[in-house]
Amino acid sequence: MKPHDPSRRRLFRAAGAAGLAAAVPLSADAQSKRTTYSFFNAQEASFVEAAVARLIPRDELGPGAQEAGVPTFIDRQLAGRWGAGERLYRSGPWRQGTAGQGYQLPFTPAELFRNALRALDSGFAQMPVQKQDAYLDALHKNKRDLNGVPSNVFFETLLALTIEGFFSDPVYGGNRDMVGWKLIGFPGAYANYYELVDRHGVKFDAPPMSLGQDARGHIHIHPDASAGNTVRRK
Repeated sequence: MKPHDPSRRRLFRAAGAAGLAAAVPLSADAQSKRTTYSFFNAQEASFVEAAVARLIPRDELGPGAQEAGVPTFIDRQLAGRWGAGERLYRSGPWRQGTAGQGYQLPFTPAELFRNALRALDSGFAQMPVQKQDAYLDALHKNKRDLNGVPSNVFFETLLALTIEGFFSDPVYGGNRDMVGWKLIGFPGAYANYYELVDRHGVKFDAPPMSLGQDARGHIHIHPDASAGNTVRRK
């Protein structure tokens, strides 16, 4: 199965109990018009928005990565301390390692994205979805040089961040309306389950709760929140 095969959303749902009905999201066009990015320029944002929409597409099970705000999640990670490689080993040597040695490039996550995105097709967002899928599949299967970044490394990093953004706490900017949690039935960040301890065999059907949620149910996105742990040197 290809990583961007729409049918894999069923695997996400199978990972947990059946979730609550997903909220009706903004359309992709409306979201793009309202989104202000800290890291991505307009061309970069266009590629990322279109790419994540193919990696986790909207379907009969609910919203996809674009509607869930995944581009905003990725943008915040790259613009913050994680994107700057705050906890990344950066003293070399910069040699090609084995698969088991993990990330071996000299770039911070922000540098990796900036270099790679400059080398990608600027018309990607306007391609038919079949061509978009073929383009992403080629990035995944090949090691085309994207300004020093192998295309498969860029693809795998983008895919990992897309999944993180779809399922992370909304406080980090993604998982809008907790659509990822609702899809798999994950309850989120309840402080305790004391009143439920003795209720064996009873389904927990309360709506999910975010770390940044107040008493009125509003979620406050922390401007400095950083959830990314994808690119690491072993």
